[in-house]
Amino acid sequence: MSHSKMTLTRRGLMTTAAGAALAVPMINRAWAQEPTQINMLAWFGHAEPDVVAEFEEENNVQFVPQYYAGGDNMLALIAQSPPGTYDLILSDAEFVQQLNAAGYIEEMDASLFNFDDFFPEYQNFPGHWTDDQLWSVMVRYGLLGVSYNTDVLTAEEAMSYNAFWNEKVTGRVGHFDWHLPNLGQISLLAGNRAPSPFDIDDAAWQAVQERTLSLKPQVGGYFDYGGTFASMSNGEITAMAGIGDWITGVLQKDGAPVASVIPEEGGIQWTESYSIGRGSTKQEIVNEFIQYMLSPRGQLKSIQMAAYPGLSPTRSGWAAIQAENPAEAERSGMIEGHAQSPINLLQQERLFFRDIPRQQTLEDWNDFWSEYKTA
Repeated sequence: MSHSKMTLTRRGLMTTAAGAALAVPMINRAWAQEPTQINMLAWFGHAEPDVVAEFEEENNVQFVPQYYAGGDNMLALIAQSPPGTYDLILSDAEFVQQLNAAGYIEEMDASLFNFDDFFPEYQNFPGHWTDDQLWSVMVRYGLLGVSYNTDVLTAEEAMSYNAFWNEKVTGRVGHFDWHLPNLGQISLLAGNRAPSPFDIDDAAWQAVQERTLSLKPQVGGYFDYGGTFASMSNGEITAMAGIGDWITGVLQKDGAPVASVIPEEGGIQWTESYSIGRGSTKQEIVNEFIQYMLSPRGQLKSIQMAAYPGLSPTRSGWAAIQAENPAEAERSGMIEGHAQSPINLLQQERLFFRDIPRQQTLEDWNDFWSEYKTA
């Protein structure tokens, strides 16, 4: 290249400088504006920097989270708040129908989201649609089974929910303190597979209660999110009911001797979905955020969330994690044809979507859970 082509002319330099002088204040004025606040109701972790910082910076927004633990708690918080309080609601999928029935969420525009990228099993997820109306978009999920200390139980011993009654873990069985995942697992142990471990008649429900009560002598505690991590990390609890890789996957990264398996009786899938809160005035930017979270970039953040890992419902999400972190794709089964692939487990009818009780009320299950804890 000639010297003349490499050197700015005086006129060009002045023009460039003038343009810069005009442009810089405009940029500064634009980004000096206060960021748009997006009020999010969610499980812990979803509005933390490892998930949202990139989107916040690119769009001059700020997420303001209110965190909950358990769908019952989520519903109570929304019921106590006026419309417009929450722009974005991350809900366990089994509660979407209740959010819709109570008028807590807005209808969504299905054309904004690439459902063709979803695995077929997740394209028309139960409860997210009424006919052609969309109310919630699935963003991530995970599997619940037997979580255990690998120094105490073998993988073979953990391959049944009966592991919780093993004398090796007497006094060291823990429960994640939420009735749905725990009682759903005991229901599977009792043989309630079809149509669902959550759709059982009163005789089966009585049997689930009796089986659960028989576990009481084994139990060392009932734990919230933080307590579940701590008790499994320090060895206080060596078998935990009601959880799965969303806990043990984080602990494994820190070197804890823990693992989770889907036992022979089957596992339960938790599913997290985004809805737009009724009365939100920020629907456009919220939709853009959901699109971002479903993109390969967003799915990589979701899969590897620091608070707790998740699985991707999209083909592009699986491809992205296989490319960026092959070890995590292998560990979590996000490889088509993998023995522990969630798609394989669904097709083998070894995986059941977590649901609300269909022949009893949520209050029935919650009341029993309270009685069990104080028995």
